[in-house]
Amino acid sequence: MKVVVGPDPSLVYRPDVGTEATKDQGSFRNYTSGPLLDRVFATYKLMHTHQTVDFVRKKHAQFGSFSCNKMTVMEAVDMLDSLVDESDPDVDFPNSFHAFQTAEGIRKAHPDKDWFHLVGLLHDLGKVLALWGEPQWAVVGDTFPVGCRPQASVVFCDSTFQENPDLWDPRYSSELGMYQPHCGLENVLMSWGHDEYLYQMMRFNKFSLPPEAFYMIRFHSFYPWHTSGDYRQLCSQRDLDMLPWVQEFNKFDLYTKCPDLPDVDQLRPYYQELIDKYCPGILSW
Repeated sequence: MKVVVGPDPSLVYRPDVGTEATKDQGSFRNYTSGPLLDRVFATYKLMHTHQTVDFVRKKHAQFGSFSCNKMTVMEAVDMLDSLVDESDPDVDFPNSFHAFQTAEGIRKAHPDKDWFHLVGLLHDLGKVLALWGEPQWAVVGDTFPVGCRPQASVVFCDSTFQENPDLWDPRYSSELGMYQPHCGLENVLMSWGHDEYLYQMMRFNKFSLPPEAFYMIRFHSFYPWHTSGDYRQLCSQRDLDMLPWVQEFNKFDLYTKCPDLPDVDQLRPYYQELIDKYCPGILSW
């Protein structure tokens, strides 16, 4: 498999592709008004109160053996039929449709990168944690580093962290906190959620995808970094090289959300072929 390391010159977003949403792009991720705002704020308030260094380390230990379930990728996709993301201000329909919307947007824009299409389908499968009893504040939403002071672009930063004990711990409350400058995001303890869980699950099951795929999965919800430009003091050169891939993926993750739901039965055979190619069989979750 040919793998491109770092920015790919073909990553040019075409605004006519994968943007079937009925609202303009500027109206996505509205955290100041809208019919879902109370639900979204409540989710982030719980997240920002309870996501601490100790909590995240316990979750790594709890789920790191991947002994929760045995199932195929497509069975996990089907499970998301029953999940609505409580942190998302843009949609109120099951996450399984969003998986196919994202994948199809990428497929139209990048027809030669079948592994990238599969990333679109896979990216939110870690949300099955919420169907196994985990609270959504420990599964969904934007991620952020724990162990250092939250930066201003974190959603609801000014009104949701006051009760987080790490904010008052001198080890964790400075800009760098427990990290060294430019230590690399792979050495940063991110808030626990579907991104990190799925990344670790993919490694455990030895998915045969390129490094860019693993990286996009791991950091696609890290909006304060890939969209707002914060936390650069923690980034290595590898992070900066990978950033264009995450930003390219984000265009489809975000702007393909719309109430015009895809015909999943028609799309399923194509994506099953990709699953059989890159991550076949019954996997450990």
